[in-house]
Amino acid sequence: MTETDPAGEEGRRSRARLHRSWIALLALLLAAAACVAWTRLEGARTARGATPAPSVPVVVVPARRQDVGVYLTGLGSVTPLNTVVVKSRVDGQLIDVRFREGDPVRSGDLLAEIDSRPFAVQLTQAEGQLARDQALLENARLDLERYQVLWSQDSAPRQQLDTQASLVRQYEGTVKNDEGLVESARVNLAYCRITSPITGRVGLRLVDPGNIVHAADTGGIVVITQLTPIAVLFSLPEDSIPSVLERLARGARLPVEAYDREQRQRLSVGTLLTIDNQVDPTTGTVRLKAEFPNVDHALFPNQFVNARLRLDVKRGATVVPAAAVQRGTGGAFVYVVQSEGTVAARPVTVAISDGDTVSIEKGLSVGEEVVVDGAERLRDGSRVQAQVRSS
Repeated sequence: MTETDPAGEEGRRSRARLHRSWIALLALLLAAAACVAWTRLEGARTARGATPAPSVPVVVVPARRQDVGVYLTGLGSVTPLNTVVVKSRVDGQLIDVRFREGDPVRSGDLLAEIDSRPFAVQLTQAEGQLARDQALLENARLDLERYQVLWSQDSAPRQQLDTQASLVRQYEGTVKNDEGLVESARVNLAYCRITSPITGRVGLRLVDPGNIVHAADTGGIVVITQLTPIAVLFSLPEDSIPSVLERLARGARLPVEAYDREQRQRLSVGTLLTIDNQVDPTTGTVRLKAEFPNVDHALFPNQFVNARLRLDVKRGATVVPAAAVQRGTGGAFVYVVQSEGTVAARPVTVAISDGDTVSIEKGLSVGEEVVVDGAERLRDGSRVQAQVRSS
């Protein structure tokens, strides 16, 4: 029977435990190394293939070629070409008003009537006086013929013939005066019918029927304003005078557009009539007058308007919407969409601004797409998701 050595057995067990400890430590070190390697590998992968920044949705419009007008803009007001305060030309009682307030009237239309009976009586009296004096004149002429025959027969003195001839001339003057009185009475009778002197629109009635009106009254019966055509008076800086006068001297017809107070709606289109003969020294501006057909009555007397005088037309200009032009410390620029889906901030030179359209003199070509909506979220080189809008 073999005897077991206790010391040797204990040694073997110690060596086995130590061996297992080294194996566990090595496994732990290997696991830690693997974890570090995996972390570094993932970091490198993330660095090499980082998730790109999201694209910014924008609306773009291609630059196009278009004729652009060169305008001068000024503040103005609508002014009637003719305004008439209708008054009575005779004294009398207003018995009838034939117009309705605000109605359009034509020249010659009956507006009101004044009691004509006193003037009819005056006409009758004047005609009676004329008939009597005409009879006296006829009798005096017959007597003159008789005296001429008697004087030729040496049966009447020369003095009597001359006296009769003078009496005939006296009656002729009286008849002429009577004829004037008759015509005066007829005119006064015609003045009892008050007619419109112009074509236009009547305002509010100033006198009611039944009142006594006088030729010396200052208020009148009604005011008539001509609406078609109508004028607009507007002001421009004195520096604009030479260019306007030069075109007027060539006989050019300069169009003028009238816009509302907010410059959003075009009310009417007319033609420049003339320019004033002096500059207002207090404002440094000169007044101009334009005429508008105003067939649709879009312009109203004393209405405030923005007048735009077109001096010239620039043919074939490169234009973009005004919303595409941005302003920075370096001046005006636009965001141009590149082929790789990014944008570039490109400086441009603005030539003419015509409402919602801007003419670009330098920095942009026809067909290039510019951002018109969403530019506030962009930087030079930003990636965009572009949606084209028809301009």
